[in-house]
Amino acid sequence: MGDATSILDGRRDRTARPPRPEPAGLTALTVVSRALGGAGLATAAAGLVAGHIGLAWAGVATAAAGFVALLVRVSRLRRRVERDGALVTGALEGLTCGEAVCDADGKPVFVNSTFSALVDVHPGESPAAALKRLVSADPDGVAGLERVQERARAGVAATTEIRIPRGDGPPEWRRLQALPVAGFPGAIHWRLEDITARRELEQVMLREQSKLVDFMDHAPVGFFSVDQDGAFLFVNATLAKWLESTPGELMDGGRHLHNVLANPPRGAAPYDLFEAGGPEQRGELTMCGVRGRRFQASVAQSVVIADDGRTVHTRSVVRDLTPEREWEEALRLSEQRFQRFFEDAPVGIALADESGRLAECNDAFLTLTGARAGDVIGRPTAELIEPGERDLVDARLREVLGGSDPAAPLEVRLSGERDVVVQLYARRLGRPGADAGTGLILHFIDLTERKSLEAQFAQSQKMQAVGQLAGGVAHDFNNLLTAMIGFCDLLLLRHKPGDHSFSDIMQIKQNANRAANLVRQLLAFSRQQTLQPRIINVTDVLAELSNLLRRLIGENIDLKMIHGRDLGLVKVDQNQLEQVIINLVVNARDAMAGAGGRLTVVTGNYTVTAPERREHEVIPPGEYVSIEVIDTGIGIPRENLQRIFEPFFSTKEVGSGTGLGLSTVYGIVRQTGGFIFVDSAPGQGAKFTILLPRHQGQPAPVETGEPRERRGSDLTGTGIIMLVEDEDAVRVFSARALRNKGYQVLEAKNGEAALQQIGDDGGRIDLLITDVVMPQMDGPTLARRVRERRPDMKVIFISGYAEDRFKDEFDGAGAAHFLPKPFSLKQLASKVKEVIRGPG
Repeated sequence: MGDATSILDGRRDRTARPPRPEPAGLTALTVVSRALGGAGLATAAAGLVAGHIGLAWAGVATAAAGFVALLVRVSRLRRRVERDGALVTGALEGLTCGEAVCDADGKPVFVNSTFSALVDVHPGESPAAALKRLVSADPDGVAGLERVQERARAGVAATTEIRIPRGDGPPEWRRLQALPVAGFPGAIHWRLEDITARRELEQVMLREQSKLVDFMDHAPVGFFSVDQDGAFLFVNATLAKWLESTPGELMDGGRHLHNVLANPPRGAAPYDLFEAGGPEQRGELTMCGVRGRRFQASVAQSVVIADDGRTVHTRSVVRDLTPEREWEEALRLSEQRFQRFFEDAPVGIALADESGRLAECNDAFLTLTGARAGDVIGRPTAELIEPGERDLVDARLREVLGGSDPAAPLEVRLSGERDVVVQLYARRLGRPGADAGTGLILHFIDLTERKSLEAQFAQSQKMQAVGQLAGGVAHDFNNLLTAMIGFCDLLLLRHKPGDHSFSDIMQIKQNANRAANLVRQLLAFSRQQTLQPRIINVTDVLAELSNLLRRLIGENIDLKMIHGRDLGLVKVDQNQLEQVIINLVVNARDAMAGAGGRLTVVTGNYTVTAPERREHEVIPPGEYVSIEVIDTGIGIPRENLQRIFEPFFSTKEVGSGTGLGLSTVYGIVRQTGGFIFVDSAPGQGAKFTILLPRHQGQPAPVETGEPRERRGSDLTGTGIIMLVEDEDAVRVFSARALRNKGYQVLEAKNGEAALQQIGDDGGRIDLLITDVVMPQMDGPTLARRVRERRPDMKVIFISGYAEDRFKDEFDGAGAAHFLPKPFSLKQLASKVKEVIRGPG
């Protein structure tokens, strides 16, 4: 223990130096002097020098007494040292950290139990060896151990932390200190501490700190702090990214707070965000990045001033308002689009609450109802429906509010002055049980025009069917009338005026012509009559008709004609146009019968710049000439306006009309390519408006005489004619009429018979006259077959149908002429002579 005490004393006095060496000649004297005491030594020395034995023994006795006293002191000192060493040993043994002391050779001088437990020191093993064995599996630990050992031997304290693996479990950690022992070079005081728990706590703290740093850096808001000069002390990664930089670049001192503000506050401190400054600063401002990106930001800043009054740092939070502004803009645009879709929708849209009361509606809905928004908002939806259908609407709305989703809409009529039919679709807004309020979205689709079109389509189908029937009847009648008129003409060749049979034959012919006029009305109604359009001036036609019209309307009706200036030309069949005007004037006369009135005919130019809808017709853009026939009669009831152009529809008394007048007018105008409309109300008269396409060209002279062939002209001729007609009476009359004019006629009842004869006599035939509609082979097919053999063959088609009906077939048959039935002998002879003399 004496060694330990010396070593420990050396630790307490690290500056003590070793004793100086004494001269060799004084060594023995020094030892005796120290052993016997200084006084005994002096007495013995004096006796010896004087040769006085007694004195010498007296000195020795004194020295012996001193030696005994010395032994007593040494014994007491030893007991004290042992007691102090035990105290020190107990104190070191009781420490929670391992303590070991080794001499310069590495041998242990002291090792407490904690050190042995932490290192697992084997018997006879030095602390340094045990430590090296403990960290042998960790190269870094071995290197650290050697480093601190070398530093301690060199007299410098050193510390290291060593990692001790523990199989699959977490490693243990030790903190090792190597302390040099003062006064004992090479001696090392090892101190070992178990820091596993501390390291685990540090790791936990590091992880939490890392999470905090990650949160701060990548939070969805920006954080920064600046000093009193506005230099950045801290910037998180989020804000740095918004500023198009990195935290390091912003904190290197090159940029300050006001450098990233688009409009730095004037006269404010470098760390202030706003001119007002203050310890708490909040508001919106524009920040700009290093590459020029600008964004609106909401900033909250607290200014912290140190005790010295000069040092400042801020705690600042930044929120980029760009996404919020984009969301707001997107929401605004979405609301704007929805509002536009809602307001500009072509169908009526209304929102109703759970009780069925209207909360909002668009303009289309107000147009349907004919009311203002203030008149319908807040009213029950059913009140806008016709009374007879309100229960049905109420039941449907309750079903939809209850969660049902009926697929079929309701067709209902809206109440009001206008007769509006709509399809009503109802859908629920929101879900049952949801916190948000529920209601209904209602769509009203206007079916009024569709219903009208459906009725008109059905009417047009009916009219088409009647027209086909009328056309077929007219065709058969034309064959009969052709024969009747033709045979009358043959009889008139033998019975001249003055003959008692002449008047009878003329009566037959006149009645046949009246029947032919009726057939022409049927064809006009069915738009199957043959038109001979010419370019004419409407003013000239009306001027020629004015005298006839005055005779037709009588003296109690005033006729007034107003002609437009610079009136355009039209290309129409003049006779058919005259018939249209006459029919309209006669109808106007009948509407003003008895009371009299005023009839006005107005002409003018009419320009359509964009497609214009009138009733169920759409007028394409273009230039038109208008003819208006206006009367002051009794007017037309609303329910009759849609039917006045129907065939056989008439409001006159039975026997007063055929009901074909206006339908004939409609057919002629539409076949000409024009439009006709009527505006009327009971007691306010009627106005019929005709629009005819304007034509560019020179007008043809107005014809006033009938028939068209020249009277007294020579209709005789020569040539061979092939006549093909399946109606025997027409064929017999036509053949006799042509033979009487000097022609040689070959007759055939059908196309096959005609081809056989042409095959025999084809080279001699000059003209082919064929009916259009025949059984088996029709006229155009026959003409094509004939022209395969004789390309120069001249052809005249005859038919009771209109020429337009076969126009495409005529074009396929090559150049041909057309003669409509019924025709007279003169008309037939004139047409034949015209074609035979013509170029082809």
